[in-house]
Amino acid sequence: MSQTITKDMTFHQILQMHPEVARVLGSYNMGCVGCMGAMNERLEQGATAHGINIDDLLRDLNALFESSAS
Repeated sequence: MSQTITKDMTFHQILQMHPEVARVLGSYNMGCVGCMGAMNERLEQGATAHGINIDDLLRDLNALFESSAS
């Protein structure tokens, strides 16, 4: 079963999908693990607030699942 992270998912949802999600978010200087907004804030909202290109972030997050499938 293929998993895909989308811009409409909350940080809480994506942090539960793969153990390396927190590392990828950290590489973008997003400390989402300890953020109180992580339960309700969507990925796109957080990326916009941090000035991060959502397409780049999604590419790197979803690459976690591509490498897991190999």
